[in-house]
Amino acid sequence: MIQRADIIGCGVGEPEAAKLLAQVEALSGSPEVRWREAVRSILRPDHPFALHQLLYRAIYGSAGGPVFFPEPADIEHAHMTALRRELGLDSHAALFAWSVAEREAFWQRTVARLGILFHKPYTQLLDLAQGVEAPKWFVGAEMNIAESCFQAPADQTAIVFQREGGQLGRMSFGALESLCDRVAGGLCALGFGPGDQIAVAMPMTAESVAIYLGIIKAGCAVVAIADSFAAPQIAARLRIGEAKAVFTQDVILRGGRELPLYPRLVAAEAPLAIVLPGRVEGLTEALRPGDLRWDDFLSVEAVSEAVVCDPDETTNVLFSSGTTGDPKALPWTHVNPIKCGADAHYHQDVHPGDVVAWPTNLGWMMGPWLIYAAFLNRATMALYYGKATERGFGEFVQAAGITMLGIIPSMVRTWRSTSCMEGIDFSAIRAFSTTGECSNPEDMHYLMALAGYRPVLEYCGGTELAGGYLLSTLVEPVAPATFNSAALGTDLAILDEDGQECASGEVFLVPPAIGMSTRVLNRDHREVYYAGVPKRDGVPLRRHGDQVERLAPGIYRVHGRADDVMNLGGIMVSSAEIERALNTMPGVVETAAIAAPPPGGGPSLLVVFAVLEDAGDHLQDAMQQTIRRELNPLFKIHEVVVVESLPRTASNKVMRRVLRERYGKQPREHQRAGS
Repeated sequence: MIQRADIIGCGVGEPEAAKLLAQVEALSGSPEVRWREAVRSILRPDHPFALHQLLYRAIYGSAGGPVFFPEPADIEHAHMTALRRELGLDSHAALFAWSVAEREAFWQRTVARLGILFHKPYTQLLDLAQGVEAPKWFVGAEMNIAESCFQAPADQTAIVFQREGGQLGRMSFGALESLCDRVAGGLCALGFGPGDQIAVAMPMTAESVAIYLGIIKAGCAVVAIADSFAAPQIAARLRIGEAKAVFTQDVILRGGRELPLYPRLVAAEAPLAIVLPGRVEGLTEALRPGDLRWDDFLSVEAVSEAVVCDPDETTNVLFSSGTTGDPKALPWTHVNPIKCGADAHYHQDVHPGDVVAWPTNLGWMMGPWLIYAAFLNRATMALYYGKATERGFGEFVQAAGITMLGIIPSMVRTWRSTSCMEGIDFSAIRAFSTTGECSNPEDMHYLMALAGYRPVLEYCGGTELAGGYLLSTLVEPVAPATFNSAALGTDLAILDEDGQECASGEVFLVPPAIGMSTRVLNRDHREVYYAGVPKRDGVPLRRHGDQVERLAPGIYRVHGRADDVMNLGGIMVSSAEIERALNTMPGVVETAAIAAPPPGGGPSLLVVFAVLEDAGDHLQDAMQQTIRRELNPLFKIHEVVVVESLPRTASNKVMRRVLRERYGKQPREHQRAGS
């Protein structure tokens, strides 16, 4: 029920708010019809978000509902619609069912739609002689996936980029391919050849994209290392990846600060380093004996012919998030990128000439994903060499004409708390997409309101899938922080603790699908993903580890990792559900909830780590009231620990495991808020 305090607090003045509320109440039809009309004729992006929330509650009540509804033009323009019509199918549900029932036909059509190039055609699309755990794709084919990235016109912009405070720069597909060929020539001149593994430890720039594709074009493999890692983490990845050389920068310029990068590679005892300048004025510091400056490396003859490879040869070694012990090393082949291109093609609906951005790094899977999602669809990639949480990024989005913007939920939380994106023109954007952590519905509603109600498409998967198993689409209505589709070509099952299918439980995937890993360099792949898993129709399922709820047919919500699900008083609840409720509280920047074992045994204790704008009195009491109201009165907070920041992986995921370890080791006299 709408209260007078809600009207007063919505930011437009009580008389104006009451007038708009009356207009909404006068609308007729279902809540969905009334909301569409409110968006069309009443709400504007410059209205305070509190007003958007007020009218949303007035229409939908506490149950909520979709805030984006596709227009006929959205549906007509979509790749999904074209595929559905080709097949004579009458609904999105029928298209998904076909894509998983006829997987070979689906992937064959997808390869054709993306225009994947083969030097030698495959004789068999899929061979399951070794079981679904070890599929062989494109039997007998020869290819190099880098070649498929250069099918757009040579004069089309491949990359639009900008430094903080700088001007827009552009690189055409022709210029990018020429630079890739020079990278391949430089590697050849140094004696590197097919099968050698070359590391890239630098920010996502036009040059790093050329380096990435040049390494692959030369038949080598990229060992991807996030530029945020310290020397010991860099050293571990260089060792696991058996890197013979590394591309890096001297410094990173970000947020007005100069962060040293090359010295970290030196401390990690990296092999031969090719060093690019991070400063506008060029490379200024001395290098180790034997290391090369970028310009010197490029001084040799280019190699334009791609090395022809078996589809199963490694193109990229990516690492799972890990802070203790060695992280999992997952090799991508020439096949995995097809999954990246397919997800973007069908779900984010990327078309030739679109401009695609996702603040990321080559050390996180979304870096390679962005390359293939854009280039296999003949679209332009947009790269900002600065902080995505400041207004300069929004101005770049506007100036570059970005049409699909990928985000991380914590980015939007910062935008909302600082209002730094308000007034930015997001009108070119057709869709947002978000991944990396569970979304907060209010934050996603805020983003859609800011952009005139373009959709935020939730995306959930992982490095070991080269994409997603759940991925919303803009041809169906979108509710905040909710998936409206599973990913085409990738089936799933939700199982309870007894291995029975249910509406809410741990998700398992149905192999095979393009993108699913078949090897881990430093683990037993079968043990990691298939040992002890249930079967469906005699076929072993694949372990993934997310906690997923099916809200309705084709509608899902992800509640975080299954190992982040806690039992509180006999009731299962995910960390993400608790955090979603607490993160809406005034003064709370973000939270992380963990279950801690009590001294002497007994039921798990709920501990909340909180990052605050200002520490207030009675914080724990206020959080307890929020949980009681929003979730369950039986969930009792044992302790609130105020921290300056939460530990995160290079891909920005909160490391609750680290928090559990810290909490278990610390004496209980650490700060306890408001108790």
